[in-house]
Amino acid sequence: MADPFGYLKHARKDNPYRPIEERIKDWNELQIPLGVEERQEQASRCMNCGIPFCHTGVFFGGKRAVSGCPNDNLIPEWNDLVYQGRFKDAFERLARTNPLPEMTGRVCPAPCEKSCTEALNGSGVSIHDNERFIIDTAFENDWVKESGLPSTKTDFTIAIVGSGPAGLTAAWRLNQLGHSVTVYERSDRFGGLLMYGIPNMKLDKDVVQRRIDLMMDLGITFIANTEVGRDITSEELQEQYDRVILATGASVPRDLKVPGRELNGIRFAVDYLTEATKDVLKHGKDATSRKLEGKHVIVIGGGDTGNDCIGSAIRQGAASVRQFEINPPRPGERDTTNPWPEYPMVKTVGYGQAEAEEVFESETLFYNQIQTTAFIGAERGQLIGVETVKVDDYRQPIEGTQQVLKADLVLLAMGFAGPEKKLFDAFGVEEIYGDHTTNNERVLVAGDAKRGQSLVIWGIKEGRMVAEKVDESLRALTYQ
Repeated sequence: MADPFGYLKHARKDNPYRPIEERIKDWNELQIPLGVEERQEQASRCMNCGIPFCHTGVFFGGKRAVSGCPNDNLIPEWNDLVYQGRFKDAFERLARTNPLPEMTGRVCPAPCEKSCTEALNGSGVSIHDNERFIIDTAFENDWVKESGLPSTKTDFTIAIVGSGPAGLTAAWRLNQLGHSVTVYERSDRFGGLLMYGIPNMKLDKDVVQRRIDLMMDLGITFIANTEVGRDITSEELQEQYDRVILATGASVPRDLKVPGRELNGIRFAVDYLTEATKDVLKHGKDATSRKLEGKHVIVIGGGDTGNDCIGSAIRQGAASVRQFEINPPRPGERDTTNPWPEYPMVKTVGYGQAEAEEVFESETLFYNQIQTTAFIGAERGQLIGVETVKVDDYRQPIEGTQQVLKADLVLLAMGFAGPEKKLFDAFGVEEIYGDHTTNNERVLVAGDAKRGQSLVIWGIKEGRMVAEKVDESLRALTYQ
């Protein structure tokens, strides 16, 4: 630890957000990175404590929210290197475990910071922003390509189906290990939800494409607009490659089966966000469209995706945006059932919610414990309203709380139910084991396709682990 008193001398300072009145007029990134000296000051706040919970990645009490980073990141080490100004060393240490830090440094909710020892009595170290600084510096100095070069080449070939965080990570690591890798993607662009599921102001698509371009330059083959079962068969993949990794994510969105669901104007959030991103890619980041001008939008779902829908709808000129959440509001601070180092289940205001409050000059836009009971349509099948009821803590309807709200567009942002089973069926996959292998010895599964809807950092961890498992199994063949 270079400065044992850094956490006493410097208060936490995050990368500031651009002013709301400015940022809602474009799709450019929300945050403004701190300068180098300020970033070094923030890195100096890391105490290199003897009990670094920041990289534990442990679940507590059966809760799905993880404490610490599950990806084994060597956080105190690269924080110290940043403080010392040894930025290339910091990058090399970071890249040992995380090949996509430009993604996590922008979109990860940073469970590492919440379990930081300093978070016991205040705010933790700004790990998330430090990580972004390291990788952005590495790209500026052309250090990243060198880290992806294989030391030797093998004759083994691997196909990866899906190009989200798990697929990209597996491809990167397998290429490092000397194998020939081909990534198949059914969409027209690569990156999975990194490209189309997260809006540009949160994760600039130039950042995603920069990584794809580098991977292509390193020799990884990418094939777009190709779906297994439509454009290529599972049999062909198994004949052409030594191993196949399924990393297609948990792509089946949760639906809301209530009367009126068939009406025009009810969409899954991921479809809406994909369309919005395609508009940005076509027209540019400085051109906010007015596609929703005069339209009243309701977002059903209270997570990050719902927040992204709010921010996107505002940029498209919506006349109003409301958000429904069926769960009770979270407390303002940790309670005794949610102690450190667990992820704090407390109330937060997302960037989209903050924008909505300012744009529409109201805090009554977000409704907790609301259940949608029906969608209301006009004669020609167009959505015009949503019927709701208030529910108690046990999700039971409360008599006399029925309400009808005007809506021209409803976005269903209730998460994902899991992967598409037909892909598993095509490969004869009936069992997926903890080490990513399946009952089909040539096929492995990783990421959300294996574990269900999760964070980008979990996809990266899964991608690393499945790559190591594939490498182990293939190299074992050479000794038989």
